[in-house]
Amino acid sequence: MSESGGNTARSDGRFRSGTRRRTVEPAPELPVARVLVDVSPHHLDRPFDYLVPSHFDVDAVPGCRVRVRFNGRLLDGFLLERLAESDYRGRLAWLQRVVSSEPVLAGELLELVRAVARRYAGTLNDVARLAVPPRHARVENEAAPERPDEPPEPPEASAWSRYEHGAAFLRAVREGRPARAVWQALPDEDWPVRLAELAATAAVGGRPVILVVPDHRDLARLTGACAASVGDRRMVSLSSELGQAERYRRWLAVRRGDVRIVVGTRAAMFAPVVPRPGLMVVWDDGDQQHLYPTAPYPHVRDVLTHRAHSTGSALLIGGFARTAEAELLVESGWAGEILADRAEVRAAAPRVTAIGEDDTQLARDPTVRSARLPSIAFEAVRQSLRDGAPVLVQVPRKGYMPALACARCGERATCRQCAGPLSVAAGTGRDDPNPPVCRWCGVAEARFRCVSCGNDRLRAVVIGAARTAEELSRAFGGVTVRTSGGERALDHVPAGPALVVATPGVEPTVAGGYGAALLLDARAMLSRPELRAGEQALRRWFAAAAMVRPAGSGGRVVVLAESELAPVQALMRWDPSWYAARELVGRAELGYPPAKRVASVDGSPEAVGELLDGVSLPEGGEVLGPVPLGEVNEEGEAERERALLRVDRARGRSLAEALYQAQVERGRSGAGPVRVQLDPLEPI
Repeated sequence: MSESGGNTARSDGRFRSGTRRRTVEPAPELPVARVLVDVSPHHLDRPFDYLVPSHFDVDAVPGCRVRVRFNGRLLDGFLLERLAESDYRGRLAWLQRVVSSEPVLAGELLELVRAVARRYAGTLNDVARLAVPPRHARVENEAAPERPDEPPEPPEASAWSRYEHGAAFLRAVREGRPARAVWQALPDEDWPVRLAELAATAAVGGRPVILVVPDHRDLARLTGACAASVGDRRMVSLSSELGQAERYRRWLAVRRGDVRIVVGTRAAMFAPVVPRPGLMVVWDDGDQQHLYPTAPYPHVRDVLTHRAHSTGSALLIGGFARTAEAELLVESGWAGEILADRAEVRAAAPRVTAIGEDDTQLARDPTVRSARLPSIAFEAVRQSLRDGAPVLVQVPRKGYMPALACARCGERATCRQCAGPLSVAAGTGRDDPNPPVCRWCGVAEARFRCVSCGNDRLRAVVIGAARTAEELSRAFGGVTVRTSGGERALDHVPAGPALVVATPGVEPTVAGGYGAALLLDARAMLSRPELRAGEQALRRWFAAAAMVRPAGSGGRVVVLAESELAPVQALMRWDPSWYAARELVGRAELGYPPAKRVASVDGSPEAVGELLDGVSLPEGGEVLGPVPLGEVNEEGEAERERALLRVDRARGRSLAEALYQAQVERGRSGAGPVRVQLDPLEPI
């Protein structure tokens, strides 16, 4: 049952506005507006009914922005629908203002917002804030951009024939059929061009397209490819880096149907294309930037999967690697595979070398398992430089020495003031090192003493990109060394002999590809205490290795980890689907996503305990924890705890509903806040 949000209408029909009074009549038809008021608590997550004054009758359309009085305050809201009468038996308040008659939350977008809120146990307002950008009044009054009269020319897309079922998927997109597939891109693939060909194919038939990539670097490449394929006027690029006016201008162009191809980062998954999407694509779905960091924490892959199912659209999940979630879609039969045969993969892939893959490595270099740069790495670098090609060096961490430990016992080096981790920044030279500094409070630790053994010497646990670049410049004197990471990310480097040290995700492109790549500190990446450590390491390795020339052209990748490790095996064979299937089996045995639906609940011990007491878990559900999150008060008591709730995947909707209802009840009691996240990337 809907309710009224306030009592501003007098029983005699007069409407009070400031010091003036005037008689206002309700709209002659459909006089009741059902409004989603911009309030956050779960117990207020429902529409409220208001009367529509007759002078707002034309402008008060479903989906428009309005202002209403709620609990004595004037708040924003969205008008969801107009009704002939309300089921609320009290006195209804008047709609105060129609901010804009633009229907920004209606139709398929409104249904998507509702579905995402249900899936993640969130509120409609939480999702609406992600789906609808802030209004810019001047932009709404601008003239519509000129639309191209003719559809684009059909693209030349023969490269899709390199893949089994690739041409069939392209044909399905052209004919408007709801094809769904997981695409395993070849190592030498120019993926922005392939996705632009798909977008142009759908646009030829007049079907809207949504392409979502992880970050602005991928967005720039894909935007350029799409513009070259279909022209600037047939597409827009959406990202959070745009100013408010420009972002709203482009979003409105999509909603009004002025453009049919949308390229963007995670916010683009809500793009209000009309009449419905014809094709949706998510590239590199394992990148953590596809997860919204704000409530209710939706993931691009899951939202687009639901959207494809509900609208009958085509969907493509593409990447060099494969997640366990994408593998589940394949194994369940919901999506097919687009793969190249093994001969094609071997022809396109570089040669990958790992530690201990044969006995001759150890015979030639006894330190191969302990040295940070063993002889096999130096050989690969020298050969690439002799061939006149640059070398990519991937380092997991930026900085100089971002993590330190006692040189004797290995105890992590921490600050005496706040117990934060110590690190070392780059000095002016080899004989002038900087003292270790706390990364939390910034206090320098000039006289370090290990709390365990009393030793005063430190060693680096992880070597950062800056220190790596310094070491390489000494080892290869006269060779240009470039770094890419943090605020100094490079988009492109020129061809020619050089060393390029980059952190994962910001490796610059180079014409013709790199001659070699070194994947340093691979053991450290694999040993991180995370559920997805292997999957994430392999995803980053594949992304770097895909930038290297094929083995037939001398391309070589050296991964400094033991060859018997499963992620290293997958890289050496260039077989991401094998590792994804193995990972999915492991998740099923452990009972973690995607094999199970898991929710994490964070908060104070009292708040977490109260929510758990109010949750009615579906059959077979279980609670793990709660456990402290490491934050303690002066009395040594945990300030925050985390509990995990786990159910079979088929009962995931019931889990979300149970958590939603528990938050509704807690909201009414005024209890402390909790953070609820379904299917978190790292539940442990």
